[in-house]
Amino acid sequence: MSSTVITNIATLVTNDPSLGDSSPLGLIQDAAVVIDGDRVVWTGESSKAPATDNRVDAGGRAVLPGFVDSHSHLVFAGDRTQEFNARMSGRAYSAGGIRTTVAATRAASDGELEANLTRYLDEALRQGTTTFETKSGYGLTVADESRALRIAAAHTDEVTYLGAHIVAPDFADDPAGYVSLVTGEMLDACAPHARWIDVFCEKGAFDGDQARAILTAGRAKGLHPRIHANQLSYGPGVQLAVELDAASADHCTHLTDADVDALANSGTVATLLPGAEFSTRAQWPDARRLLDAGATVALSTDCNPGSSFTSSVPFCIALAVRDMGMTPDEAVWSATAGGAAALRRDDVGRLVPGARADLTLLDAPSHVHLAYRPGVPLVAGVWRRGVRVVGPAPESALKAP
Repeated sequence: MSSTVITNIATLVTNDPSLGDSSPLGLIQDAAVVIDGDRVVWTGESSKAPATDNRVDAGGRAVLPGFVDSHSHLVFAGDRTQEFNARMSGRAYSAGGIRTTVAATRAASDGELEANLTRYLDEALRQGTTTFETKSGYGLTVADESRALRIAAAHTDEVTYLGAHIVAPDFADDPAGYVSLVTGEMLDACAPHARWIDVFCEKGAFDGDQARAILTAGRAKGLHPRIHANQLSYGPGVQLAVELDAASADHCTHLTDADVDALANSGTVATLLPGAEFSTRAQWPDARRLLDAGATVALSTDCNPGSSFTSSVPFCIALAVRDMGMTPDEAVWSATAGGAAALRRDDVGRLVPGARADLTLLDAPSHVHLAYRPGVPLVAGVWRRGVRVVGPAPESALKAP
């Protein structure tokens, strides 16, 4: 292993106020960061950087933690272009939905599913995402759910069992039987490959009692709860998330005052997914209301083929600033440290001594440009675990004098 200093950074986002200014982003101007192996070992002003084996000149650009995408659905096959086109054209479209993806995923080989997964992971990495969570949920049989999780687990530690995405088509007339499968044989097969368990608690999917049974069964198997909550309507999802100490309640579009208070006084993160509202023309979540109440907010892509087919965290940051009442600073924090909180991680989402060396270099002097210049490919470099994986090859780093 060798040490590297990235110097001449115009603005460094540390997400630690004690290291920089007093803001939550802990900004340092004219900064440097030192990497040793796969860890950050020092941050501060460029003029005070210690000697290292290698030096990279940031050229007056901004550096921030790699994005933490804490909600995605990347193990799938097929395409739902026609559904999206119909929705955006104002036509009713009923032939498909999640069941279309379920059929295509069941028919796909393991190799096809993994190739699709790695394609979107590479796409996300080029846009600055260094940590991601992904779910099953498009197989809905014991064999298909367990293979989805096994494939995902080869690429991330943040794997979520979502057998309770919808009631499987095979059980359309027996939802109670499907809940028994999800909490029984399917859970037994899937638990060894997952860290988390999730459920879509919504009208047309699973009600509060069913969701509680599913999450409680998962917790008994060592899986920690997260939940799709209050996306399409008011419901019990957020209150259930807080009751069960879920790491996150995701979507959070339709919230009562009691829901907001519950989130603000709990360890459950409100994960907002603006790509879904963009792609469905639905009501935007009110991030301002949550933040003003003191809730912890994360931003994530919800990348999936039906309702949010984007892998771009920068795009979601721009949407959150434009349409959800967030400031640029709040959106960047939520896409980094907020995502880490939603995964209950303290080793990512921050650039502090001891944290994982996951960094994103922007072709801009400030993180504000992520919202200021929406749609522009601003990511000029990415380091993951101390290795530069996007941008010029590591050999191009200058040897320090």
